[in-house]
Amino acid sequence: MEAWFQLQTLIWLFPIVFIFHDFEEIIMAERWFTANTANLRRRLPKRWADRVLEQFSMSTAQFTVAVLVVFLFVSSSTYMANQYLQGGPLGNLRFFVVCTLVLFLHIFTHLGQAIYFRSITPGSITSLILLLPYSLALYHTLLEEGIITWSTILLCLPYVLLAVPVVLLAHKTGKTLIRTEARTVL
Repeated sequence: MEAWFQLQTLIWLFPIVFIFHDFEEIIMAERWFTANTANLRRRLPKRWADRVLEQFSMSTAQFTVAVLVVFLFVSSSTYMANQYLQGGPLGNLRFFVVCTLVLFLHIFTHLGQAIYFRSITPGSITSLILLLPYSLALYHTLLEEGIITWSTILLCLPYVLLAVPVVLLAHKTGKTLIRTEARTVL
């Protein structure tokens, strides 16, 4: 019974750690991109820099809407994982595994960015002190309790690529719903 409660706690912590991480990004992103535009242009090939700046040139409000869209996936996957453990009609553990894998792999993009740019980048702090320990504890518990196997993880891994269009759509939604004055950080 204690292991079940621990597993339930870890599952329900997913949207909480996600939102703490994304609060860091929401708070830092606009200011960081404005302050580091020249550094991005200097350090990245022109084509990459243009794409990064085009994709992430958004106001804090626009980025917050994008986070909300992604949060809908995070929270629904959490609910479905809980339903799976309880034998509920909407139970689906693989969707949860895919979503948590996206977040786990996202950690390394933040840490890589921080190393590459030699600075604290939006999301790098919570990636290291919150997401990494959470992800390791979650997967350790899921594997230890026999809820998933390494095969489950490997089968879910290709579906992580589906997060790319979801994130792009979330960014477009934020930019569409929240119109701001034309701001050019390019």
